[in-house]
Amino acid sequence: MLYRDRTEAGKVLAEHLQRFANREDVVVLALPRGGVPVAAAVARALHAPLDVFVVRKLGLPGQEELAIGAIATGGVCILNDEVLRYLGLLPSTIERIECRERKELNRRELLYRDGRPVLDPQGCKVILVDDGLATGSTMLAAVKAARQKNAAPVIVAVPVGAAEACAQLGRVADECVCAAKPEPFIAVGRWYHDFTQTSDEEVRSLLQHAYIHRPAAVHALEERHHL
Repeated sequence: MLYRDRTEAGKVLAEHLQRFANREDVVVLALPRGGVPVAAAVARALHAPLDVFVVRKLGLPGQEELAIGAIATGGVCILNDEVLRYLGLLPSTIERIECRERKELNRRELLYRDGRPVLDPQGCKVILVDDGLATGSTMLAAVKAARQKNAAPVIVAVPVGAAEACAQLGRVADECVCAAKPEPFIAVGRWYHDFTQTSDEEVRSLLQHAYIHRPAAVHALEERHHL
């Protein structure tokens, strides 16, 4: 075990991101659900605003842990061509999976934000946070979506990850900060003592708390983006 829970993992990760602390041009975007407790700890340590960045893995029916791709806010869709060629899935099957996950993505957007405005990352240094990287497909979609919103640079940050996935994200994002890359990796949950699934209610609570206690500089950021 590397971490007691996601909050502790976020505190450790924040130590690797101190160069981004106390800056008005930095935003922390969390991938739900497991990434939110990690990102909340990072945002607190950096005195940076926190928002949620909804991404959904496209899992193979009956084997949902096997990712065939991912989708993100803004109509972004990333497919793992190598896996799809191996599985030989029909386009209609892929479309059905994407449609199902798009509905869930939209539901979470409404639920998590609870009427709060989206924090526009345009022109900001964006730190995308999750609780770990296994295949990297979900984070890959997040990076592409952040770039579509004109964020620059885009930094991927995780407490633990597979070396190959971190290397891949390092080529796609401007930087990939991974606090630990243990071998053999096996799975993200192996490196947490408490890897209980994060609930929707916990996500809402963390985001609401972060919104209420935003740094004063965020108000200026919102005014510039007319939020």
